[in-house]
Amino acid sequence: MRFDRTDIPGVWVIELDPRKDERGFFARTWCADEAATHGLSQACVQCNTSFNYRRGTLRGMHWQAAPRAETKWIRCIRGSAWDVALDLRPDSATYGKWTGLDLNAENQRMICIPEGVAHGFQTLEDNTEIFYMMSECYVPELARGARWNDPAFGIVWPVANPILSARDGAYEDYRL
Repeated sequence: MRFDRTDIPGVWVIELDPRKDERGFFARTWCADEAATHGLSQACVQCNTSFNYRRGTLRGMHWQAAPRAETKWIRCIRGSAWDVALDLRPDSATYGKWTGLDLNAENQRMICIPEGVAHGFQTLEDNTEIFYMMSECYVPELARGARWNDPAFGIVWPVANPILSARDGAYEDYRL
């Protein structure tokens, strides 16, 4: 695995290091030792999948509050998505800033999003599937969200008029 820094400290783009032969390839997608080397949580206690029927589906911006804040490892295993990390750590030099990248089944990249950083994505193809590894179990009363189009952040999404849940469209303006 190769870890590439982003503009937001603690958010990493992870490239696989495939071992190829005539059958295909084998690649590691998780390693506690490498997570520790990069200052990331070494726990993986829950895995989730998000299957999305339609291009333009937008899920986010979500995070889980302390004391069960979570680190997420995210990979697109079918289709493609524009994936966004939004720094909501008040003590961070990049507080309120975001970064985005294309995750898809072809490039096989992952993004690692640390505690205190919100996550969201928008599908770029029908039938897109996102796989998550989480450092904490989901705790509904600690779930938090920010509106996907909040002017405080200025996130640029690739597909106009996204398909949203009622919850994702109803978050109040965030106060930076």
